[in-house]
Order: sequence, then C-alpha cells, then structure tokens
Amino acid sequence: MFRLAAGCVNLAEAGRYDDLVAVQEQRKLDARKLRADFPIFEQRIHGKPLAYLDSAVTSQKPRQMLDAMRDFYETSYANVHRGVYTLSERATEAFEGARDKLRVLVNAPASREVIFVRNATEALNLVAYAWGLNNLGPGDLVVVTELEHHSNFVPWQYVTKKTGAGFRMIPLTERGELDLGSLDEIARGGDVKVVANNLVSNALGTVNPVERLAEWAHAQGAVMVVDAAQAAPHRRIDVQALGCDFLAFSAHKMCGPSGVGALWGRAELLEAMEPFNLGGHMIRSVRFEGTTWGDLPHKFEAGTSPIAEAVAFGAAVDYLEEIGLDAIEDYEHELVAYALGRLAEVPGVTAYGPPPERRAGIVSFNVEGIHPHDVAQVLDMDGVAIRAGHHCCQPLMARLGVAATNRASFYLYTVPEEIDRLVEGLHKVRKVFG
Repeated sequence: MFRLAAGCVNLAEAGRYDDLVAVQEQRKLDARKLRADFPIFEQRIHGKPLAYLDSAVTSQKPRQMLDAMRDFYETSYANVHRGVYTLSERATEAFEGARDKLRVLVNAPASREVIFVRNATEALNLVAYAWGLNNLGPGDLVVVTELEHHSNFVPWQYVTKKTGAGFRMIPLTERGELDLGSLDEIARGGDVKVVANNLVSNALGTVNPVERLAEWAHAQGAVMVVDAAQAAPHRRIDVQALGCDFLAFSAHKMCGPSGVGALWGRAELLEAMEPFNLGGHMIRSVRFEGTTWGDLPHKFEAGTSPIAEAVAFGAAVDYLEEIGLDAIEDYEHELVAYALGRLAEVPGVTAYGPPPERRAGIVSFNVEGIHPHDVAQVLDMDGVAIRAGHHCCQPLMARLGVAATNRASFYLYTVPEEIDRLVEGLHKVRKVFG
C-alpha cells in the first residue's frame, strides 16, 4: 500500500491523467518538437533512449544557445569595456545586450541593477557578505526557511555567527509548505533584518508565497532575499510584483551555460553596499592613498567577466521567451500531476510535498526499504536519470525524517512516456531488491 509520511501528499488526491490524448490536447507546448533542439537526446544510455529527469539540478542545452555561444567565440570575442576597436565594441554590445534581456526577464527597473555573477550561489553570498556583514549585529535576526537550499541557508548562518545576529527558521506544515503562523513568534525574538526564501523549493517543488513574506519582511524593516534558481527556468518572475529586494538565478538551469548567473538588487541597496570582490573591472581609480569603485553594475563585477557565457545566457532567455514561460509552467503542472498519479500505483512509495497545483515540476519520493542511491542506479541501467541524495537541503531532510530522497524533475523537453519509464523502473527496483 501507499504509505504517507510527514510532509507528503496523498497521491490518490492528485488524480491520474488516464487519458493522455486529452492531456496532449490541453498543452500549449509541444515537448516532442522541442526535444529536437537538444542534441543530447540523440544518444542512448546503456542501449536505451535517455530519459533525463534531473532538470532541477541543471538543464540540457538547445542548439540555439550552443550556436550563439560558438558564433560569439568565432566572430566577436574580445574583452568588454576595455577596447575601442571593433571586436571589443561588438563584444561589449552583445554582453550588455544580454544584461538587458535579463532585466526584461525579471521586470527590473534598470539594467544597472542586474549583476553578472558565476551562479546563484555566488549571488547569494554576495548579498550575505556585502550587505549582511555591514548591516547585522547583536539583537538582529536573519530568518530563513526549512525549505532552503544550502546556498541560501549556510551564508546567512555563517554571517550571523560573524556579526552576533540571531538565526531563525520558518518551519513547514505537514504538506511541505511554509507555516506562516510562526512569523509573529519569530519576530518577538529580535529585530528582523533579513528574510531569505526560495521562490520554488528545489527538493519538494513547493511554490512559496514570496509576496506575503516580502510584505511581512518590509513591515519589520527587513530586506527580502529571494533564491529564484529553481523558479526562473519554469515560471514568469516579476521582481516588482514580488516585492523583493534581491533575487538570484543561474543560467545553467535555464537552458544556458554553466559559469554564469545573475543577481538583481534594488539600486539604492546596491549603491550603499561594499564590493564583494576587488580588482580589475570594478575599479574606478587606484592611488597609493586609496581606491574608488566603479558605478553599478560594474562595482560588483571584478576581473574579466564570463563574456561568452553571458551572451549565451541571453540566447537561452530568448529561447525560453519564444516558447513562453507561462506555457512551460502550465505544462509542468500537467507533468507533475501525471507523475504523482503514476507513482501512487507503485507499492511502498512515499512522496513528499504539496498537491500538484501548489508545486513546480519536481517530485521527491522514497521506496520503502530501498536506499535512494540503489534506486537511482537501477533506473540508470534503463536510461532513466534521476537525482538521489539530500539535494543540498539537509535541514529539510531532517524535517522529513530521512537522510535522502529520490527526485524526478521535469522541464520543457520532458514527455509523459519518460514518467512511465520511471514508474516501470521502480517496479523493477522493487523486484530486484525483493
């Protein structure tokens, strides 16, 4: 029988898309057509077609982005903002054009508020160090959640120990959603200065009420820091509507290259912050007596930027915008509902998280009596790639009472047959381990 656990959803309630034809008719996104854009799906794994169900950790790459990156290297590569010759001017235009695409993507008021970084982790560390170290002290509180990825948990934990500030955590309900009823009690413990929360949980897929948290944070006089690494690839983001003060995301989860991400921050906050890294492009003037910093965004972009990667990031954004982020979100809701229904058929499976209408395309689960790594290895022999581990969310795993989970995550190129193969593989796993 299907067994419920703390934080899990009753899969019977999720329902099952028994009529796949009806599901296909409702789609605004043609995943089968889009798969042709991704060269990686042309190969076979252990003689089987690749079913890549690990897009939450990183996405696969379309030809359109790969071609844009190769073309830039072949025709336009030079350092940016440092030359008056044609190649440098061409590279600078492409680099800054990518920045403006990101501004439009998140509806930021100005391009200078968009900082290129290596990834969302570096973006969140930038805020923790450059804002947190200079604005936190004894009596202050940093509030995170039990759902956070380590990248939006550990930097704040570290900075509070350095500054003497307090560190608090918003707990979860039994459904894997934030217990906002705890906020008043948390606020009584000190002066709340930072609220840090992911928009979408990378482990459970929970879509969090960032707008409500931002309103509460500002009522306390705090800044709202949003980890959007798991949200930006899958749904429309509007920083002005969210009401946040900082927002971090990465290219590699968005059909873009690794090695580049972005931090958006309110200009008045960024201007008041100290730099995170020093040297190279972020310098205005250097004298023996002292050094001054450049204007935004360059103040936070030390050294040679990830130029080609940033240009390819812009190309990936073009690709997603052409498909439509709303269409991607709607399609993933269909996939996750279908997946939860299919998983309910497998005896001994426990799934974690909220109902499908309140989550993104992520399903974490365990098979009773079988370690997640064993599950993932058996599935790999059939060409099915899933994640097994704590997903950089060890506080959440402790809340669920497990050391690790299996995680299947979906994207615009996922098709229902891959979910069927996952379920068939789980039946095989149970047979193998008896």
